[in-house]
Amino acid sequence: MTTQAQARPAGRRNIPMTPRRDPRREYQRRARRADLLAIALWASGAAAAALFLASGGAGQFTSPTAVVTSLGIVAGLIGTDFILVMLVLAARIPLIDRTIGHDRAIAVHRSLGKPALYLLLGHGVLLLTGYGMSQGFNPIAEIGPMLALPDMPLAVIGMGLMITVVVTSLVAVRRKFSYEGWHLVHLLSYFAVAFALPHQLSVGGVLSEGTVQRIYWIALYVVAFGAILTFRFIEPVVSSVRHRITVAGVTTIAPGVTSIHFSGRNLRDLGAEGGQFFIWRFWTGKTWWHSHPISLSAVPTGSTARITVRDLGAGSARISAVRPGTKVSIEGPYGLFSDSARTSPKLAIIAAGIGVTPIRALLEHAQFAPGDATILLRASRQDETYLWDEIRELAEARGAACYVMVGHRSKTGPSWMSDVDARRGVTLQTIFPDLAQSDLYLCGPTAWLDSIETEARATGIPSHQIHAERFDW
Repeated sequence: MTTQAQARPAGRRNIPMTPRRDPRREYQRRARRADLLAIALWASGAAAAALFLASGGAGQFTSPTAVVTSLGIVAGLIGTDFILVMLVLAARIPLIDRTIGHDRAIAVHRSLGKPALYLLLGHGVLLLTGYGMSQGFNPIAEIGPMLALPDMPLAVIGMGLMITVVVTSLVAVRRKFSYEGWHLVHLLSYFAVAFALPHQLSVGGVLSEGTVQRIYWIALYVVAFGAILTFRFIEPVVSSVRHRITVAGVTTIAPGVTSIHFSGRNLRDLGAEGGQFFIWRFWTGKTWWHSHPISLSAVPTGSTARITVRDLGAGSARISAVRPGTKVSIEGPYGLFSDSARTSPKLAIIAAGIGVTPIRALLEHAQFAPGDATILLRASRQDETYLWDEIRELAEARGAACYVMVGHRSKTGPSWMSDVDARRGVTLQTIFPDLAQSDLYLCGPTAWLDSIETEARATGIPSHQIHAERFDW
């Protein structure tokens, strides 16, 4: 491990900053908002069941047949509620993003997928069983009459689409798709939910016209689809038109790694912080149909911005070849991997490979005193030292210590560090002696990052002081 820039007082670039608030107080505010969001999430499911029970459902548990049928109804209501919550979490609502961050919102979104699917499958099975019990216990015979009910075929199609979305979201299956292909399949979830609504309103009396529960469910659908329409479609279009972003140039910084420079209008008004990412769409014949979540590698100025991309697939390779003048639309900025998430006075940063891109922008934007920040850059080979020169310059200008570690992963010590440094007895705490008083920012490949996070937690650093940006989906 070598030191490239020692902590020392120095000048800094003229980057506009807003006065920094008390980080502890900011964290406490976010924690309270996160608790309220969690309460609202679970309360919505409870309300779905409670409204059914309060509107006469409680009195239907009078026989085995009625119990099975009623449980089927409750399972369908809660399962549908979970699906709508998932849409809200995926809508990229600014309040949710500022409270728990995009990554955590999507993690909760994914965690609800299986329970929602199981509840909806249970809804169908229990209703078929209940109706079959009432006609002599032949659930299979009830399939035909059930499909003959108004809007029921649409609901069956919606269920099939939902099964497709959940199955393709399983990690083992998702890895077989490109990001673009998986994303297109995932859009089916909107149709799945929309197809389910008509049968909820027309079949049975659970959501009969004029009831409180009908108003509640229509309101949930309006909130979920309204959030998707507003924050996934309308707001990005307005922002893209307002800022008129185009590709200003493309620079190769290493084999398979390029920096894409943008020009635009009033880009500081985007409110982007170093470490955040945008969803980028490049309007060319080969790239217009899919978007790319990519972090900023430099803090936007009034008229310029930059990302740095490694060719990891056909999609990233295509956008690396875009020409100057290409029009670009954006969604964002997103993420809490920024200085706004800080809770401690000191800053510890570790990045590997292309994970240096948000780190470089974070270092440019973060507020800290000379001597209060330490950076460790990690690479397996010298040709993977992307943007290291820029980070060294920023570290020197801002009085931060910058260490580099090059070499293959250790097989005897912690797997995140090089074999040479592991044999020398280097540890996380020898590099970051003030780790307990620092916020630790990590970015790089998932397995490598998990190894560091495990060691960091073993030192006793609280979870809220660890901020990880994983380059997967």
